[in-house]
Amino acid sequence: MILLAILALAACDDTNKPTEERTHSAYYWSTTFENDSALQQFITQQKVSRIYLRFFDVVVRPDTMVMPNATVRFATPVPEGVDIVPTVFIVNDCFYHDTSDLDQKLLGRILQMCETHDVTGVHEIQIDCDWTARTRKVYFEFLQRLVDSAHAKGIDISTTIRLHQLADKAPPVDRGVLMMYNTGDVSDLSHNPILEEDAVKPYLKHISDYSLPLATAYPIFEWQLLVHGSHFIRIQYDDDELSRLPGDTIIVREATPATVLKVKEAVGRLRPHANDEVIIFDISKKNIQRFNSQHYEKIYH
Repeated sequence: MILLAILALAACDDTNKPTEERTHSAYYWSTTFENDSALQQFITQQKVSRIYLRFFDVVVRPDTMVMPNATVRFATPVPEGVDIVPTVFIVNDCFYHDTSDLDQKLLGRILQMCETHDVTGVHEIQIDCDWTARTRKVYFEFLQRLVDSAHAKGIDISTTIRLHQLADKAPPVDRGVLMMYNTGDVSDLSHNPILEEDAVKPYLKHISDYSLPLATAYPIFEWQLLVHGSHFIRIQYDDDELSRLPGDTIIVREATPATVLKVKEAVGRLRPHANDEVIIFDISKKNIQRFNSQHYEKIYH
């Protein structure tokens, strides 16, 4: 009896510890999927076994119809031996309009794209939406319909969870991915809007009690902020250099390995299992060259 009691106590204690098996994952958020040599080397070197691949966005057209947009183009096949999770970003404004059949259209389109591009073995679909209190009811109803339809085909549904949503009711899905980035106001030039440890801490008090199983996504990207004087104008992308005016300057904001590791440690103290699957955002060619292999190994391990 004493031995059984000791074993039971040990088992209970283990529930608060991270597992030995870690999943190395990544988001791929470009409009063209290309498994080139740099990406394949990164996948192999960092033992990436799961890619959350953005298939398309869902937006509201001027005529108020909810439609897909920016569909990914497959320049190469997806890598062998890597789980692909089709991921769809839905603009929150969509849920102010008729979405009564969005679940069926979305699921059908994803499955058709998987068949067309030989994406096999899909067992999960992820929905990304920055829902609000006003859209929560309609969004959750959409998710419940999608879950019911997807489960009938042996597919789970996950959603992204933003930090401010940790204090809210959890969506009716199988699991969540906590987005540990975009933690500040991009127009506040006194702070780093991508990730700051102090900005994260107030939200983490809710992570221990959050009812969904969680994985965690960490940033590896940078933003170039276009500034005129002391006023933020917009995020500057490579293809809009010609739009700069006299007096404009560029301020770079980036996620550093040191900050990512500090935040990951803070998450691990409060909810160790949330780091059992670490996802980096995102593995564009430019981003994967920003850190060295040792930095990525520390983030994943």
